Amino acid sequence: MDKILGLGNALVDVLATLKDDTLLEELGLPRGGMQLIDEAKFQEINSCFEGMKTHLATGGSAANTILGLSCLGAAAGFIGKVGNDKYGNFFRENLEKNGIEDKLLTSELPSGVASTFISHDGERTFGTYLGAAATLKADELSPDMFKGYAYLYIEGYLVQDHDMILRAIQLGKEAGLQICLDLASYNIVDADKEFFTLLISKYVDIVFANEEEAKAFTGHTPQEAIETIGKQCSIAVVKVGSEGSYIRKGTEEVKVNAITVQHVKDTTGAGDYYAAGFLYGLTCGYSLEKCAKIGSILSGNVIQVVGTTISQKTWDEIKLKINEVISE
Repeated sequence: MDKILGLGNALVDVLATLKDDTLLEELGLPRGGMQLIDEAKFQEINSCFEGMKTHLATGGSAANTILGLSCLGAAAGFIGKVGNDKYGNFFRENLEKNGIEDKLLTSELPSGVASTFISHDGERTFGTYLGAAATLKADELSPDMFKGYAYLYIEGYLVQDHDMILRAIQLGKEAGLQICLDLASYNIVDADKEFFTLLISKYVDIVFANEEEAKAFTGHTPQEAIETIGKQCSIAVVKVGSEGSYIRKGTEEVKVNAITVQHVKDTTGAGDYYAAGFLYGLTCGYSLEKCAKIGSILSGNVIQVVGTTISQKTWDEIKLKINEVISE
C-alpha cells in the first residue's frame, strides 16, 4: 500500500457545544467558517471556555486526515510545527500512539489551538490561534522528509505562506509524489483565489472541496464546479454534505450518496475523514465510486461524535462496512 504524507497546521482542538449562536456573534466569528485570531482574541475565547464544558483532541485538517488513514491501517506521516508545551506534547503523543511517522518541528511559540464551537445543528465554527503552527517555513523543509511516500496531502489553510507551500510541492514532485489539496474553508478560498488557481492548474493532482468552497473557487453549483475543477487536475472531488459527493477524473464522473445518519453531533472533521477514506481506497487501487463510498462511511461516522476521536469499536464496524463495499 502506498504511503501518504500530510502537511498542515499542527493544532489541538478545544471543542465546546453551544445552545445557540449568540456567542459566535459576540465574538465576531462567522458561523460555519474558520477565522484566524490573534492572541488577544484567543485569550477572550479562553475566558468563555472557563464556564463551558470542553473536549480536547488533536486537530488541524491534514492531521485529521492522516489520523483517519492510520486508523484504517495505512502507512502515514505528518509534517507540522508545535510548541514545547503540553499541547505540543499531546500532539506528538497522539501521532506516536497511532503509528504515524513524526516529522514535527518545534517552535519557541505556544502550540496552535483551534477553538471549535459546535452549533445545535452540528455546524462547527473555528477561531484558530496558529501560534507555533504558522512558523513552519520553506527553508525548514528537506528532501528527506518526502522520501518513501507516494502522496502529499496539503491543507488549504496553509496558504498564508505561499513560499512554504510551493517549496513543499517542489520537494514532493521531485520525490515523485502526487499532490493532494483540500481547499479548507470558503472564506480562505475567497481571500486567495488567485493563488489557489495557480496551485490547482499547475501543480495539484487531486482536489477536495465542499459545496461552499467549490462555489467560492468557481462561482458555480456543485454539478458545474466538479466539471470546472476536473479540467484543471487529475481527480476532483466536491462534497455536498448529506447529498453525498461528486467525483470526476477525465471524462469519468460519478455521484455517490452519503450514508444515512440519524443524529449529527458535530461536523468537525467530516471533510477530513472523507478525504482519508477516499485516499485509502485510492492507495488500494479501488474504483472512484468505491473510494467515495469509503470516504462517505468515514465522514458519516465522525459526525456522530464530538471532535474527531472515533472509538475502536466503531473503527471495527467501519472496517466491516468497507469490506462490504470492496466486495460489491
